Amino acid sequence: MDLIPAPSSAVRRPGEDFPLDAATTLTAPPALADAERWLRGALGAATGLPLGPGRAGEGIELVLDGALAAEAYRLTVRPGHALITAGGPAGALWGAQTLRRLLGPDAHRRSALRRDGWVLPGVDVEDAPRFGWRGVLLDVARHFLPKADVLRFVDLIAAHKLNVLHLHLTDDQGWRVEIRRYPRLTGRGAWRERSMVGYRAGQRRDDRPHGGYYTQDDLREIVAYAGERGITVVPEIDLPGHTQAAVAAYPELGNTDVVDTSALGVWTDWGVSPNVLNASEETLRFFEGVLEEVLELFPSEFVHLGGDECPKEQWKDSAAAQARIRELGLANEDELQSHLIRHFDRWLAARGRRLIGWDEILEGGLAIATTPKEGAPEGGASASGTERPEAWGRSRAAVSSWRGFGGGIAAAEAGHDVVMCPEQYVYFDHRQADGPDEPIPVGFVRTLEDVYRFEPVPPQLDAAAARHVIGTQANLWSEFMHSARDIDYRAFPRLAAFAEVAWSDLPREGAERDWAGFERRLGEHLRVLDALGVEYRPVDGPHPWQRWPGVVGRPIDGPPPVR
Repeated sequence: MDLIPAPSSAVRRPGEDFPLDAATTLTAPPALADAERWLRGALGAATGLPLGPGRAGEGIELVLDGALAAEAYRLTVRPGHALITAGGPAGALWGAQTLRRLLGPDAHRRSALRRDGWVLPGVDVEDAPRFGWRGVLLDVARHFLPKADVLRFVDLIAAHKLNVLHLHLTDDQGWRVEIRRYPRLTGRGAWRERSMVGYRAGQRRDDRPHGGYYTQDDLREIVAYAGERGITVVPEIDLPGHTQAAVAAYPELGNTDVVDTSALGVWTDWGVSPNVLNASEETLRFFEGVLEEVLELFPSEFVHLGGDECPKEQWKDSAAAQARIRELGLANEDELQSHLIRHFDRWLAARGRRLIGWDEILEGGLAIATTPKEGAPEGGASASGTERPEAWGRSRAAVSSWRGFGGGIAAAEAGHDVVMCPEQYVYFDHRQADGPDEPIPVGFVRTLEDVYRFEPVPPQLDAAAARHVIGTQANLWSEFMHSARDIDYRAFPRLAAFAEVAWSDLPREGAERDWAGFERRLGEHLRVLDALGVEYRPVDGPHPWQRWPGVVGRPIDGPPPVR
């Protein structure tokens, strides 16, 4: 059946197929309305069949079974009846995706090529995901992606049973989320005067303003659209580094005693800007205001606050920063960054949310906050606004391990939940092959097979620590991706291989995945990507229009380091 990602169990039942026609019905209980609505819309468009409501025991039917896990499902197809039994709304959506996939590539088109000949093969499928966090980071800060393209990307990852969209909304090169109390964040911070073309060694600029941002209603729409497809949107608001766009909009956020922040613009380089936030109480209040609006837009349990790649030189030179270190009784600049992260860890916990950050948040200590005291005011503040950390919630911060596996191992062993996303394996801005045809070659060579053989749980972890690996994520950084076409090229078909890593269990503990079997199934899956309109990288190399001849990248020689 060539399913990607591979289900836990799938048995073909020859002679028990279910032909679909204009009389075929689709029925579901109210609790599975999202799955019913999505399936009727997707199949109705592709097949031209009305799929009107019907009766239990006939047509296509979705039902709930509380004995199954929330994302688990069973799919049984027999003549005249296709039954999806799901543990919850998400399981119903994944079962619906599998049912569409069983109808073949043309079932993924937006309009019908034919109105007859649609047949569901007789099958018994039992399926459930390996990890609860099956994520993709989409960097819309470096190159803005219009809302319509984000919604399209949501459909693509849903088709691969990925369930977290990590939206990287702010960085040195742009601020992409409307914050109503701070309008200059988008009025000034959402555009830059020009952009680097390729890496800085090429000394090329496009001399064209670049920008854009999502209104709050845009983001509510994206969140709702994703939720209807089983996907949680996790926002990232980077701090205290990667913040030059915010400092350009509000210069008082920067280290004004060592740099003229009023002269700063949104950064036009790629890389890591030296201009970072100051550590004042006023800056903390500013970002509390930002996050109050972010929490209204994103109902996700987790909020990503970056915490990575924060240069400390300005803090070392700043008399204000050094006074702040002494005031707080801290040892050094690393602990000053930890103070900022721990502040927002407690702040989010008091509001029932969880902080997640890149593995640098472990530096300087990721402490556990106290539990709320009985009768403490909401939000952990007194009437005067003075912080009362003793009233804030207990830390449940999680770590995105990107600099290899080391940070994730340390975090898991310390009891923190971990999302494994090591750059050496699942950074999809990295090149897919060696040689001159690969556009803007960046980082390590990460082939389709390399991605398929990626194992998120390090063997060094004992069983208790391994349970803290809550999932894995592929990251698409957009310095060298200017459009949805570029994203398609970098993401696919590697994202299909990653989806199977995230969803499908290993055949047995310590075993390797069946690359030959995946490679065989991929042939049919590429036809699905064609039907979906994905401009993926061909297995044998890029099309001529997918190349960027002469644009300098930043390749890294040699294989990635072992874990």
